[in-house]
Amino acid sequence: MKLFLDSANIEEIKRANEFGIICGVTTNPSIIAKEGKDFKEMIQQMTQIIDGPISGEVKPTTEEAKDMIREGRSIASLHPNMVVKLPTTPEGLKACHVLSKEGIKTNLTLVFSVPQALLAARAGATYVSPFIGRIDDISMDGLQLIKDIAQIFKIYNLSTQIICASIRNAYHIIGCAKTGADIATVPYSIIEQMVKHPLTDKGLEKFKNDYIAVFGE
Repeated sequence: MKLFLDSANIEEIKRANEFGIICGVTTNPSIIAKEGKDFKEMIQQMTQIIDGPISGEVKPTTEEAKDMIREGRSIASLHPNMVVKLPTTPEGLKACHVLSKEGIKTNLTLVFSVPQALLAARAGATYVSPFIGRIDDISMDGLQLIKDIAQIFKIYNLSTQIICASIRNAYHIIGCAKTGADIATVPYSIIEQMVKHPLTDKGLEKFKNDYIAVFGE
């Protein structure tokens, strides 16, 4: 399972890239708004750091398919690695169908059900992004959703890749990997959580103390 970074913060992207584990970046309007910087400028900086898919989403105020298509083409023109992120709505599916036919990669986001994922795949989506954390928030099983989507995609040999989104903890990462998801997109804070373990810290401290006791600093 590949790891994408869910961020528009350039410094976070640089730090994560130094680990050699990040294969792509996803953004959304909330993440972009948080940074308060020009969208195109941020994307250009990202493409200089990450050599992999970068999802740029159409504006949330863009509601009609024809406008999503126009905006999607503009996003795709920024760099060959760009992926156009679209909402999983009737208009988003229409836009996905047209853009996909043009060879533009698409990521259908805000997926909360198996039927939505199946429709997105049939519309030609390169990726679907089910939101695990938000499903858990309403007392449903986000990881079960990933499992069901993965099973159906495998049965019917659908090429659409599953991006586990709305990741809240390292447990979600483990669950996504077990279900056969293609990608998990995670905030930088989760990457920090994944690498930390108290026994690792304790072991390193013991190694250090034992070494110093014999050899000094």
